[in-house]
Amino acid sequence: MTKPQTIDEAVTRNLEKYFRDLDGTPPSCIYEMVMRAVERPMLEVVMKQAQGNQLRASEMLGINRNTLRKKLQAHGML
Repeated sequence: MTKPQTIDEAVTRNLEKYFRDLDGTPPSCIYEMVMRAVERPMLEVVMKQAQGNQLRASEMLGINRNTLRKKLQAHGML
């Protein structure tokens, strides 16, 4: 049985594929692309684990509850 991939490994593998797929096209806005791709699923999973409780989710994430609310709103999750 193969060892599950770490988050770091998954990000690295997908970024390497992204650069290969560009095929000479100059990359742009990579930081924003990666942050949006990672942040939304992370918020979805954490909110599910916290059973929708924003205070508990913010504690799990290690961020302020108001920051969590802003992120949820930015992703259309409120």
